[in-house]
Amino acid sequence: MNRKLLVSYLFTKFDEFETLDNFKKNYLKYKSGYDHDLLICFKLLSNDKIEQIKKNLSDLNFISFVDCETKNDYDFGSYKRIAEKFNNRDIFFLNSHSFPVCDDWLNKLMKFKDDITLIGTSASNESLVDSIVLKKNYRIISYWLKKIIYKKLFKRFPNPHIRTSSFLIYSQIFLDYMDGKKTNTKLDVWKLESGVGSLTNYFKDKNYNIYVVNSDGNKFEEKDWKLSETYNYYEKSKLIISDKHTRKYDELSENDKLISRRKVW
Repeated sequence: MNRKLLVSYLFTKFDEFETLDNFKKNYLKYKSGYDHDLLICFKLLSNDKIEQIKKNLSDLNFISFVDCETKNDYDFGSYKRIAEKFNNRDIFFLNSHSFPVCDDWLNKLMKFKDDITLIGTSASNESLVDSIVLKKNYRIISYWLKKIIYKKLFKRFPNPHIRTSSFLIYSQIFLDYMDGKKTNTKLDVWKLESGVGSLTNYFKDKNYNIYVVNSDGNKFEEKDWKLSETYNYYEKSKLIISDKHTRKYDELSENDKLISRRKVW
């Protein structure tokens, strides 16, 4: 039985080739420090397009997984099918815009992994309810409608959750969680990441371990997630995996960084 770690990277028709190229460059640049299989999932792409893309990946040793789903059911839909295909394995899921930014990135994560552990490379206390309340330029009726609907689906701040741009999980537990879950709309997948029935809350309800791990190789439990310095916290100097939102934070002014930190923490 193959229990070799699987690193799964997702590339879809909505992504620019630059995102895949950034992943490849950083994957080759930074040593993982841990034996694994690399899988690249191609979603909503024609076979001709996939073959064309593969020509630019000749320097990578990877498993090609062509997701046969014809509708967009977002990252979680693909993750579920990957977990079904590669069951009984630990899987490190990476979305299209994520890539490693330090050496020994897998080794640092796997130090704390077992079958009842969820490990993220960043986390947040942000609440979608409060984020909507803070938004401007909406109609009063729309504002109250959204507030009422989202308040039932999402907790108010603080709403601690592992960010699912990259996370490490045992495949069977992920499938148990995904059983019966919908991935048809953006709201569906927001609920999976930070709703009242989120992946994080599923682990909490079962008293499983939930950690954030930073580039120092240290693990952090929920009460100390902010101190991992991996997401919207000062200069984020301790990231293991970079994603589009961590990079967006880098580009903010100091005042906007302060506002963002208050929203997240």
